[in-house]
Amino acid sequence: MSTMDVPSEAESEIPAPQPQSGRAAAPAMTWVTLALMTTASVASLRSAPTMAVYGLACVFLYLVPAIVFLMPTALVSAELASGWNGGVYRWVSEGLSKPLGFLAVWCQFAMTIFYYPSLLAYVAGTIAYVIDPRLAGSGLYTAIVIMVLYWTGVWVSARGTKAVAGLSSWGLIIGTLVPGTVLVVLGLVFLGQGNGSAAPMTGGHLLPQWTGLASLVLIVNNFLSYSGMEMNAVHVSSLKNPAREYPRSMFLAMGLVLLIFILPALAISWVVPADQLSLTAGVMQAFDAFFSHFHVGWLTPVVAVALVAAALGGMLTWLAGPSKGLLLISREEGYLPPFLQRLNKHGIQQNILVTQGVVTTAIALMYALIPNVSSAYWIFSVITTQVYLIVYLLMFAAAIRLRRTRPDHPRGYRAPALVPLCVLGLLASLAALAIGFVPSSQFGGGSVWSYIALVGGGLVVLGLLVPYLFLRLRRPDWRVPAAEPEAGAAAGGDA
Repeated sequence: MSTMDVPSEAESEIPAPQPQSGRAAAPAMTWVTLALMTTASVASLRSAPTMAVYGLACVFLYLVPAIVFLMPTALVSAELASGWNGGVYRWVSEGLSKPLGFLAVWCQFAMTIFYYPSLLAYVAGTIAYVIDPRLAGSGLYTAIVIMVLYWTGVWVSARGTKAVAGLSSWGLIIGTLVPGTVLVVLGLVFLGQGNGSAAPMTGGHLLPQWTGLASLVLIVNNFLSYSGMEMNAVHVSSLKNPAREYPRSMFLAMGLVLLIFILPALAISWVVPADQLSLTAGVMQAFDAFFSHFHVGWLTPVVAVALVAAALGGMLTWLAGPSKGLLLISREEGYLPPFLQRLNKHGIQQNILVTQGVVTTAIALMYALIPNVSSAYWIFSVITTQVYLIVYLLMFAAAIRLRRTRPDHPRGYRAPALVPLCVLGLLASLAALAIGFVPSSQFGGGSVWSYIALVGGGLVVLGLLVPYLFLRLRRPDWRVPAAEPEAGAAAGGDA
């Protein structure tokens, strides 16, 4: 996903009264621009340590989900976006039902509950290299950083601050392109000097070592790395010739994303042995090792600050995005109780953010309770993927039904072989959902049943049970007239 890994289309989850038909009156975007926007939305260095553990096999582990998941998602969401405004809520509501549309937008929001702890654990590991690298393996330190940074973000977001918005646009450069390029260049120079790679780089290591179903779990985690390709599908009608230019744009973006994912992961594997690699601090481990080798250790804190600034800027910019989408739809349809729909004096959904923060704090504490920080990071990454996969299952199913029930509805772009693409995406998502319950080597030596309980509990409770209860208990008086949000904000309805 993006520098912050949060799909921003949640901010556009506003049920639109009119379908988007045909192309925009004045196309204002080239296919190259759209490709770069999509790359910025998806590419990140955060997942690099996870795949660096597998050395050259990371190429295979990134390519497979790109073919079976990334490509179907990009092309199918483009057709839906060019025919229906409002994002995944509108697509699923039109294709399946409004309750399932609510489930889709809820899962977009719920995945962030697990996402933010894993993102901030990465930030904590990065900060540790400025203070004391030994802190990167401390669960208590990680938990404290997560709680402090998350609640600071809530405090800033609840005041409607716009000052940090610009950080998001620089996130790709500051937090991904510059450090990623430096990492790869240093790695190539390191190898060019005749130093040996910590991971074997021979043809026999192109495929990951087979250890049963646990080997497939690695591919599942990469599904979430590609999540967010659909967010820029809303711009498909801004292209001059969507049918020809959109596929070209997506294939360019796919190539750029793969380069950004694969090359830094390989560079990390060249210098940090797999058994010493931290999943939260692996990027900084590699920089520290390279800078020490080249006698420029003073650059380590500089890179750490850049990575932290990009990650926090993204988090602050988009913290309220998914919850805003959930709020707008819930006010129209009455999906959430009035307490969660209330706005503060700045017009921000403070009660949702605070409630989310309570759950996030509980999850953060698990970093202090689970002995291995990398194990905790892996578990929360898998839960995030599991919850978000529900969105894609609903999206693919809705696309198939809309093509069959409303074939003549105006679309600015029609995906080639849409049904086979959707079937491929559905099967890949279902397989990923099932395989996600198999613990990988990243889980360490923990109990298999504990792992299944944690992942399954997170998926069932937050991904299914909570939205079911909201739908079951909702009442007609939970609906809020369209004009009331502004009135409520003006009245200062604080939490």
